[in-house]
Amino acid sequence: MANIIIGTAGHIDHGKTALIKALNGYEGDITNEEKQRGITIDLSFSNLSRGQQNIAFIDVPGHEKLVKNMIAGAFGFDYVMLVVSAYEGIMPQTVEHIEIINLLGIKNLILVITKSDLVSSDELEKTKEKSLAFLNEFDFDIKFTQEVSIFESESIEKLKNNLFTIKNSTKQEENFFRYYVDRVFSPKGIGTVVTGTVLGKKLELNEKVFICEAQKESKIKNIQVHNENVLEANISNRAALNLQGVNSSNIKRGDLITKKGHVRGFDEIDISFKALKGKKLHHNKSYTIFIGAKKLEAKILLFDSTQELESGFATIKADEKLFTIFAEKLIIRQGNQTISGGKVLNPIIDPMKKNQKRQLLEHLENNNFKDAYYELLQAHKKGLGIISSAQRFALSHSEAIEFAKNLENVFIDEKELVIYPIETKELIVDSIREIYTKNNYALLSNASIALRLKWASTSFIQAALDELENEGFLSKDNNLYKNANIIENFAKNLEDSFLARLKKEDITPTAPYNIYDELDLDRKLGDDILKSLTAKKHVVRLQHNLFIHAESLNNIIMKMKEIIKEDGHIDIANFKAKFPMSRKYLVTYLDYLDNFSNIKKIDNKRVFT
Repeated sequence: MANIIIGTAGHIDHGKTALIKALNGYEGDITNEEKQRGITIDLSFSNLSRGQQNIAFIDVPGHEKLVKNMIAGAFGFDYVMLVVSAYEGIMPQTVEHIEIINLLGIKNLILVITKSDLVSSDELEKTKEKSLAFLNEFDFDIKFTQEVSIFESESIEKLKNNLFTIKNSTKQEENFFRYYVDRVFSPKGIGTVVTGTVLGKKLELNEKVFICEAQKESKIKNIQVHNENVLEANISNRAALNLQGVNSSNIKRGDLITKKGHVRGFDEIDISFKALKGKKLHHNKSYTIFIGAKKLEAKILLFDSTQELESGFATIKADEKLFTIFAEKLIIRQGNQTISGGKVLNPIIDPMKKNQKRQLLEHLENNNFKDAYYELLQAHKKGLGIISSAQRFALSHSEAIEFAKNLENVFIDEKELVIYPIETKELIVDSIREIYTKNNYALLSNASIALRLKWASTSFIQAALDELENEGFLSKDNNLYKNANIIENFAKNLEDSFLARLKKEDITPTAPYNIYDELDLDRKLGDDILKSLTAKKHVVRLQHNLFIHAESLNNIIMKMKEIIKEDGHIDIANFKAKFPMSRKYLVTYLDYLDNFSNIKKIDNKRVFT
């Protein structure tokens, strides 16, 4: 089914809500306050279907003090139905609504002149001409213009027919599902239900989603589109989602629901902006920011001025995390005035110098992702996650990889989805070279090196190992690398080194992994050496991670038996008094005493039998 969202715009009392009711019978002003005041206070949602076509209407309030509610719905529009009264023509809120629609980048527009029965044909034509002249100041694509009266059914039917000539949503499919919450409910026995507009990609029943602000994962128990249970909700569907395991108090209007791992939150984002005619943004001043259905107070920090600017780059600094994506549009207001529109350029904040940041923003403003990648790689010499490209550039993983392949002087790990500046390989080469220079008997695998260079992917480490092998510095033995200049018996030397280390540590040996790292041994190889030494009875295993030199064990057992002779027993207290070790060692050696037939345990004491 083709899904289209048409949002109303226009001045208060120009007939937006009455027009929707005439089209589909839906009474938009349903609250007592709305009925008493005769105005739409919040967004209302309804639809009109014919065959395989469905039109969802978002009726927005026209009162100047309720523009914030209008913006909350406008981000989801595919088309705008501008409603202008034939009797009054263009009015202040008509202008502000259209300015906001223009700032949000919505281009498809339908002009409907209402209340045509209240004016003469000449006056109707003049209103139409003036309205079109006003719209021509903007870059709108006007699909059609029509005059209607809710009291003339033929005009309403004609409008319906014209609306159904619009075939598809104008929203582009993105890399992942996104959904701004505009309402939250908690029906008895059902749980938490939210409503919103589907963006990015479709959503299916039983899929897992992630609520960004709450940092909570949930599962979709039910989906309703226009009061009907469905198996999926497509782009531009107005959908109600029943969320599993989420309390309604933990989610609010403006929260973003998406897929886990795709969008990170930051308390700063970088934007480009352009103020409305005659207005400017002031540096380090607080404004009301609207992103999707979200509204928040935040400071604007201008990039190129400490005073004011009509356009340029700026940073939005908030007291909460902002979950945004590249090219997302936003509105900046102060009080009841719309000041500027903006576009998210940099939704992920990186530690960068100001000159670097300026270059990055200029590239992003021009959709020059190639040079933007290069700038980011200078700030991420130890790897830039390709998976972040979905948020950074609105590119899919496959698109990002293909894009990265066309870059010069980079290393791309397609498996781990990381891209590195090629010169960073020298950091890995130098680190490995240093290990084998300091310790000629080092014997490490790729995996062991990865434990030390946690920022480097195994593929990138392998490229460095291959380089060192090709130049003759290292030689490979199975999956282990050794110093190519050493021809002695490695196995015997390594066993001797390990045994010497354990003898030195005596009765307080460290965990094997610590010894492996200090001896520059691969962990699997280290385990094999320990097994060999244990089999030869040079080493005794006391616990899972505790190995001791056999001589050291014999010595401490003799000392413990001497304590029993002197004190009549041994326990934690008198053992620790003579050998101040940690409890781990004391308990282990006391337990080991139980293996001797001439020792028995009475309560917590060991005595001779």
